[in-house]
Amino acid sequence: MARPGAPDIGNDPRARQLLRTLVSRHIRDGEPVGSQTLARHAGLDVSAATIRNILASMEDAGLLAAAHSSAGRVPTAQGYRLFVDSLLQVKPLPEGELIRLRQELAAGAGTQALLGNTSELLSAMTHFVGMVSVPSRASFAFRQIEFVALDPQRVLAILVFADGEVQNRVVQVRRAFDPSELEQAANYFNSHFAGQPLAHIRAALLHDLRHARSEMERLLASSVELAEQAFAPGREDMLVAGQTRLMGLQELSDLDRLRALFEAFAEKRELLQLLERTARAPGMRVFIGEETGLAPLEGMSLVTAPYGSGGRMLGVLGVIGPSRMAYERVIPVVEATAAVLGAALSPDA
Repeated sequence: MARPGAPDIGNDPRARQLLRTLVSRHIRDGEPVGSQTLARHAGLDVSAATIRNILASMEDAGLLAAAHSSAGRVPTAQGYRLFVDSLLQVKPLPEGELIRLRQELAAGAGTQALLGNTSELLSAMTHFVGMVSVPSRASFAFRQIEFVALDPQRVLAILVFADGEVQNRVVQVRRAFDPSELEQAANYFNSHFAGQPLAHIRAALLHDLRHARSEMERLLASSVELAEQAFAPGREDMLVAGQTRLMGLQELSDLDRLRALFEAFAEKRELLQLLERTARAPGMRVFIGEETGLAPLEGMSLVTAPYGSGGRMLGVLGVIGPSRMAYERVIPVVEATAAVLGAALSPDA
């Protein structure tokens, strides 16, 4: 709760400039920032006493916190939020770094290789943790399928997707299929459904089976039994790179906190859920501290952007680092990487 007379920073250019300078200095140096430092660097023609009064008011407003070992102050999560939302000046990524992204994420490398390169590049360019959610295969066009009997209860489905990726899936069946039945089913899928996403294929098969008559019924029934598992959505996953870059950060000097964060990276489930939340809103998202809803990310920030191709959103990528990160650097890297990855995954690329 702000005390009476606390400045409305949105309408106070001096307070805005002081907060902008304080956050920038703290991000750069990692130290509490005092009024004398701000008097030298904020570019304001005011006394140190006036600066101290404004800082005290911003502290009461919850934007700053006093450091225990110093007369200086540090931004709170609320202070970082105001800085990111209304004080930050973000410039486009330099052309040389855009060229690097396009070279490293060139079309034709295969989806899995592109995603792996993406997480590594995000980490290398920001010096924090890079992550990218793996698109569900249900959203990719299917090119071809082959079935191979492994034993009377199992059939191997070999799926080839339009982006060149190959997946092998083991299908549990209720009866033995002879080779001619498996060949018939594969030919049926390949001739009727090539170029369609898996989810559409399953729905179309069920529709055709309900309306089928005569000798096609038996083939369709067998095809549906195989398709229910072969074309089922795969388990969602994400790729993470650069976790060790967080070791040594002063924000993670507590070993218990560092251990909890590494466990979250290993488990991935909660991080995936967080990325799915960001996918529901278009454009860049910045989560600061407790805004993530994940205890291990307290004192951390997550910058995300969705990526897609052909008008379809395929996934989300992002960077995790300390709240004391250079947002003006990280945000354009994340934004440009999402655009370049989407272009590389485009069918026309």
